[in-house]
Amino acid sequence: MINTNIYIDSLEQINQAAKQFVDILSQQYPNRYCIAFYGSMGAGKTTFISALCKQLGSKDEVSSPTFSIINNYQTSDGHNIYHFDLYRINDIEEAMAAGAEEYIYGNDYCFIEWPNIIEPVLPNNTLKAEIKETENGKRIITISPLYQL
Repeated sequence: MINTNIYIDSLEQINQAAKQFVDILSQQYPNRYCIAFYGSMGAGKTTFISALCKQLGSKDEVSSPTFSIINNYQTSDGHNIYHFDLYRINDIEEAMAAGAEEYIYGNDYCFIEWPNIIEPVLPNNTLKAEIKETENGKRIITISPLYQL
């Protein structure tokens, strides 16, 4: 698989970018539900995940699970979206104690911010979504497999 880029020139385009992301998932990466989001502080990971959840039919208010570690949102068709923020996690054992493994190997979407600490236990078919802010405030999201199978 080749890398796929999504370009966001302004916040007004985020919902359109989220739709494009979901279309890419369904067309190029069916049955891949674990997505690791990489990007610097303030790159827009939580904001983009919020738009993705809405695109997937969630009516829930999406917020950063920095302190709760995992938030759960419901889609309109009754599926779950698990949103992880592992910024405050110190080691893989702490993530496992929070129940991460049972979520990441399920059939619901898992959107993981700051995934570096649990990379060794992520499923082989995990996708990587890297959000980079350009010098003019625009964003580029690059989608690729986390592991080359």
